[in-house]
Amino acid sequence: MTTSSLTSLHNVELHPGKPPMLQAEASGAGDAEHWAAKHRDALRALAAEHGSLLVRGLGLRDAAETGAVFRQLGSLMTETEAFAPRRRYAEGVYSASKWPPNQHMCMHHELSYALEPPGLMLFACLVAPMARGETPVADSPSVLQALPSELVERFERTGWLLVRNYNEEIGASIAASFGTDDRRAVETYCRANAIKFEWQPGGGLRTSQRRGAVVRHPRTGQRCWFNQIAFLNQWTMDPEVREYLVDIYGEDGLPFNTRFGNGDPIGPDVVQAVDEAYEAHTLREPWQAGDLLLVDNVRTAHGREEFEGPREVLVAMADAVHLADCSPTIKVTAS
Repeated sequence: MTTSSLTSLHNVELHPGKPPMLQAEASGAGDAEHWAAKHRDALRALAAEHGSLLVRGLGLRDAAETGAVFRQLGSLMTETEAFAPRRRYAEGVYSASKWPPNQHMCMHHELSYALEPPGLMLFACLVAPMARGETPVADSPSVLQALPSELVERFERTGWLLVRNYNEEIGASIAASFGTDDRRAVETYCRANAIKFEWQPGGGLRTSQRRGAVVRHPRTGQRCWFNQIAFLNQWTMDPEVREYLVDIYGEDGLPFNTRFGNGDPIGPDVVQAVDEAYEAHTLREPWQAGDLLLVDNVRTAHGREEFEGPREVLVAMADAVHLADCSPTIKVTAS
């Protein structure tokens, strides 16, 4: 990172309850990509320093321009093990997860159950909703400190377990999550990524994977609450949706659920405690069309608020991190 690249940026605006914001100076076709390329190192350094960075003023207009900006800022990844459908715009460039607009999406770290999660998340708003729809962020070391110590100790000791059921009716399909519906290829992927699997009658698939709930940031060494324990738990679902799914598929057939690493159920009190810790450290800013958001995926959790009206937010996962390099409390070894 050069001194000139830093000084050519405006000062980052810091306001209580809002993510760090930077006003960009880009206008006209192609300027956003050029500006991102010029300031790449400075933008990444600021996102690393603050955990997230909202860039306003780029005027991003479409998927092609946004993808070009994303590619300037990081090494884009192909998503695997998706938990909800997305639209794919280009290699490594996706829509936000398809999630009911009237439901809050709990704070989480993207693909925290994968052996190679993204180190950097990139978001861009092309169409801002009429109301709400923010992408909130929360500092995971602060969340870790806010959680009850006995709960953290239990998760450090046992880890957390993600159980998923794939079928053609609910959630992401086998093909969408693994990039193929060939059984042998899916089994090979699962074995290579420490995922237990069991084929169900009718062609469905049930998987489980045990991961550490606390990791150290690969660059700073900070201890981070890094998981999707609350987000992918049954008690985070809308109550009516949960009751319907349990009636149809049974509690063991939910599209996803989380447990303590030893298999013990996670109750609604645990989910509430995690959500309250997140909320105490959450920053929000309404999207404006053209905005860009960089998020350090290990240090900073993100979510999505309910919204009204059309909302188009594009997403890229970048700069894969090796989970084994993050000193997870639960060691995972692929078979």
